[in-house]
Amino acid sequence: MPNTYFRFKQFIIQQDRCTMKVCTDSCILGAWTVLRLDGVKKILDIGTGTGLLPLMLAQKSEARLDTIESDPESAGQAAENIIQSPWPDRIRLIEGDVRRFSFEDDYDFIITNPPFYESGLRSPTVKKNRAKHDESLTLETLMTVIKSCLRTDGAFSILLPYQRTEYFEKLAGDNGFFVKEKLIICQTPRHAPFRSICIYGNKKPASLDVEELIIKDDHGLNSFEFNDLMKDYYL
Repeated sequence: MPNTYFRFKQFIIQQDRCTMKVCTDSCILGAWTVLRLDGVKKILDIGTGTGLLPLMLAQKSEARLDTIESDPESAGQAAENIIQSPWPDRIRLIEGDVRRFSFEDDYDFIITNPPFYESGLRSPTVKKNRAKHDESLTLETLMTVIKSCLRTDGAFSILLPYQRTEYFEKLAGDNGFFVKEKLIICQTPRHAPFRSICIYGNKKPASLDVEELIIKDDHGLNSFEFNDLMKDYYL
């Protein structure tokens, strides 16, 4: 039987009641994004699941974080994970639907790992469908939420399937956002890209900084680059 928790260096994620569990993709999103948060004071995490992303960001930034989750069981467990962490005073868990929640302030930065298997096979579990697919939050709706919550000089980070990257870039461009940095993720040197992480802002950069991360080498071992990125989190 697999563990019902995931132990990091400075915190533990309990996940037996969460629809979506800790995954490598989200860990990369948190570890890569936090290196780009210098000076950021207030962050919103949309769709927190286990509470992983705000905990990763709290570990290596001084920002205050709001995080929202619509699934009651996931929100309850995320709240417990946050309370048991070293940073409960800097993270606020909101149980609610981001499409309908009225946020009091704008945010300097937004991070999100949205439901994105929009045309993939559906799970027989309704909760998992809502978490993994776009039945509860389409990319178009997410873009509207981000635009309404982000300061005019703010930025946001998003994890997507690689094949959805071009579509979202156009969607973001239509809403006045430009890619500032991009990380392309491959499972191994022999595999095509399967995920992308992009940081968007409202000013078009003079040049686009694009990086590639290969998770495992030809021998099936974690790559040096992956280990270096995760060294402050993974045991």
